[in-house]
Amino acid sequence: MTDTDALYAVSPLDGRYSGRTAPLSPYASEAALMRARVRVEVEYLIALADLEATPLEIDSDEREHLRGLYTTFAEEDAQLIKKLETEGHAGFEATNHDVKAAEYFVRHRLPEDSDASAWIHFGLTSEDVNNLAHRLLVRDAVDEVLLPALYEVQDSLAEMAREYRDLPMLARTHGQPATPTTFGKEMAVYAARLGRATGRIREATDDLRGKLGGASGTYAAHHAAYPEVDWQSFAAEFVTDGLDLEFQSLTTQVNPCDDLATLFDAFRGANDVLLDLDLDVWLYVSDRYLGQETVAGETGSSTMPHKVNPIDFENSEGNLSKANSDLTFLADYVTTSRLQRDLSDSTVKRNIGPAFAHCLIGYSKTAAGLEKVVPTEAVMREDLESTPEIIGEAVQTILRREGQADAYEQVKAVTRGKDVTLEDFRAMFDDLEVDEDVREELHALTPTGYTGVASELVDGLE
Repeated sequence: MTDTDALYAVSPLDGRYSGRTAPLSPYASEAALMRARVRVEVEYLIALADLEATPLEIDSDEREHLRGLYTTFAEEDAQLIKKLETEGHAGFEATNHDVKAAEYFVRHRLPEDSDASAWIHFGLTSEDVNNLAHRLLVRDAVDEVLLPALYEVQDSLAEMAREYRDLPMLARTHGQPATPTTFGKEMAVYAARLGRATGRIREATDDLRGKLGGASGTYAAHHAAYPEVDWQSFAAEFVTDGLDLEFQSLTTQVNPCDDLATLFDAFRGANDVLLDLDLDVWLYVSDRYLGQETVAGETGSSTMPHKVNPIDFENSEGNLSKANSDLTFLADYVTTSRLQRDLSDSTVKRNIGPAFAHCLIGYSKTAAGLEKVVPTEAVMREDLESTPEIIGEAVQTILRREGQADAYEQVKAVTRGKDVTLEDFRAMFDDLEVDEDVREELHALTPTGYTGVASELVDGLE
């Protein structure tokens, strides 16, 4: 797509963000779906030739030629399939059917001396081809584009966690000052959550399931032609060994798509982690806990020249929210069908690509944002030192350990709703009836030092 074409694109995915979504084109475009359909048709044809019951023979040269139809699939091939669908070509009338056009494409490209023409799409329904093609594309999009993008974010978070494991930072619960943490530990939480989320995506991708059962999932046409063949075993071998997918044996004409729904839900889980991260980082920037590197020539505000806005995290938030909306819709929709088949899911499944594209934009924007932020240690320490009341938790817990049942109430009376200094605490400590070593322990408490084992928790990252 040229820059001019991008300006007139209906969707920002193919316009403004086309550079960011381009890696998905080999898996989410119309041409990609055509190529995947051709792959299924070709590999199925070769599998039939390997079946003892059929008279079909395909030698090594013809196999190489056939596989070249999808391994070297090019723009002119996609254009030819579209022409077969919409206009007709080389004696074929317009199909007005995208899968039939792919079938005719394979037939048109057979070697002149081939006797395979009658066996292309033998016993199949369009959904046999489509369900496999979609899963091949989804699997490769996840493996080659989406998971690597998520791993990049996860690696950045893990790196920040380790680098800033000891940097103390005021935590907030309910938006109010709370027990301190370290910046590194907070990033480790997100890295760990994202690791679990990507694991669920990996599991769901590995469990993508294909069917090859014919018009009603009964192998009726196959059985009518060759009743002696174990078509279920043939289909299982074709799907698992031939295409490296799991096999779905019990279906209607439609593959139930529960596997796709599980995958979409897994992506929603990962996106929710990043949405939470985007919000927290945005607030850290707002509180000046994080500084942002400026980019030469970049404008933060059209009217306020000083602005450096957290635009990457805001952009990620918007795209991941849109992705989750689309993924929820897809997961709900693709698992239903009117009896054996209706075509409403056909147009819906074409929107898997856009949903993934919004995911990819979100991932790349979060990654870009993380590269630009740097913890502002001075601000974090100043905030901690100006909020000494946060050691109240430690004080009352130590006093409880010493057997003082009203420890909570003692500290509450000194701190709640009041401006408290460390000197106020120390005066309280001096009046306590405790052993001298306990008094020294209390005097040693500081907001910056009250981070527990936050630093050690970072070691829990794999």
